[in-house]
Amino acid sequence: MAVVEIERCGGYAVVTMNRPEAMNALSKALRSELARSFDALEADPDIRVAILTGAGDRAFTAGLDLKELGSGASNLADAVAKEDPVSALGRFSGPVIAAINGVAITGGFELALACDVLIASETARFADTHARLGLMPGWGLSQRLSRAIGISRAKELSLTGNFIDAATAERWGLVNRVVAPAELMPAARRLAEDMISADPETLKALKALIDDGFALPFGEAMALESERSAGNSAIGAEAVEARRKSPFWNAGVRRPPNAL
Repeated sequence: MAVVEIERCGGYAVVTMNRPEAMNALSKALRSELARSFDALEADPDIRVAILTGAGDRAFTAGLDLKELGSGASNLADAVAKEDPVSALGRFSGPVIAAINGVAITGGFELALACDVLIASETARFADTHARLGLMPGWGLSQRLSRAIGISRAKELSLTGNFIDAATAERWGLVNRVVAPAELMPAARRLAEDMISADPETLKALKALIDDGFALPFGEAMALESERSAGNSAIGAEAVEARRKSPFWNAGVRRPPNAL
């Protein structure tokens, strides 16, 4: 059985962590295969968006496979520093949509936070148990979580190890929306289809601009936007008209009439 399954659907791919019997825990094999999978998708010019989810209905992923680590079959230092699935996601230049179908715990929580858009099933739950395990986060949770929900709420989660449910995650701004379990993948697929209807190069460039700017102080981020948008001045009236009539523009389903 493949620990990662990939379904290619035109311009997007669905990547499924496939260890449902172990709550999709991130074993060494799964971490390695996730990296290979996202590198392969990045090399595929037809794939512009990815959806990441877990097999079954119990877990997105329960995080690192502690049973494997406890047996000595995998090394914690390597798992954190060398076999980092978050870095693998970061090498994919298109948007990654997390379809969170159950629990996302600790390393699994970090993996969810590394995605660009989070859609959660009503059964989803989130927890950071690093403090309970006596470990420090190494895949970005300590920084990403506070930026997503605010520092006080992030401290509450990380310093207690308590779970929050999907409704609370939505209220706190951790996830974009919550849907019924049966609607999770259809909702993620609709969003992916909306994204691949955009101009392919702009899709990647705009994601990079948002991410790069978010890591900077506001003034520097504004300067970065000004720098990267400089090429707009070379787009004349004919080019605007051509783009207005392009399939990427006309594929849009939620735009006002006659708007650019």
